[in-house]
Amino acid sequence: MKQTSESKAVFRNHWWLKTLVALGPGFALSIGLVGLFAWWGPGGIDAPNKVQFNMWMVPLVWLVVLNLVYPMRSGWQALGWIGGLALLTQILLYFSRTQWGIQ
Repeated sequence: MKQTSESKAVFRNHWWLKTLVALGPGFALSIGLVGLFAWWGPGGIDAPNKVQFNMWMVPLVWLVVLNLVYPMRSGWQALGWIGGLALLTQILLYFSRTQWGIQ
């Protein structure tokens, strides 16, 4: 299949912003997702050996987020989705630790 210059331009659109989104809010999203698993996962936060598992899960989740950013149409769309999900996970993580009685 022959690629046109338009299809290349769409994929390369805002690649610098997509990279920044993956590095900044993408990292916050991966920390939030792994943190939610740490609190809500099996055994809770005090499960044995869970700290080591969570530590190794952060880069794996971050790489998945990094790979999900580039197929998006624009960097602003990536910022909206990844940034919004990062904010949501951080809010859930905050409330799961304070308001819902998990200390």
